[in-house]
Amino acid sequence: MSEVTELSTASKQKLVSDMKVVVADAEEILRATAGVAGEKMGDLRERIGERLRDAKIRLADAEAALVDRTKAAARATDDYVHENPWRAVGIAAGIGLLLGVIIGRR
Repeated sequence: MSEVTELSTASKQKLVSDMKVVVADAEEILRATAGVAGEKMGDLRERIGERLRDAKIRLADAEAALVDRTKAAARATDDYVHENPWRAVGIAAGIGLLLGVIIGRR
């Protein structure tokens, strides 16, 4: 998996996580204002409720797509390692050496 894909996947995971927090906060606001009367407030709560339901559906779809992509990347990595075991060992050893040098300098 390339570095750009890894960053993209990490940023997507962060976005999904952040969106879950926003949805939870919006639901809490709706519950807190449930006792407030008024036609405008009722309409507003209804619109927000509809948008929250839509957002939850899209969020679930995005999360499922992200999981599918992650699984595909893991499968591709597993296939590569099985097809090129010594190259994979060499790459892992090189990365380990590089990390050791970096950590050792601190």
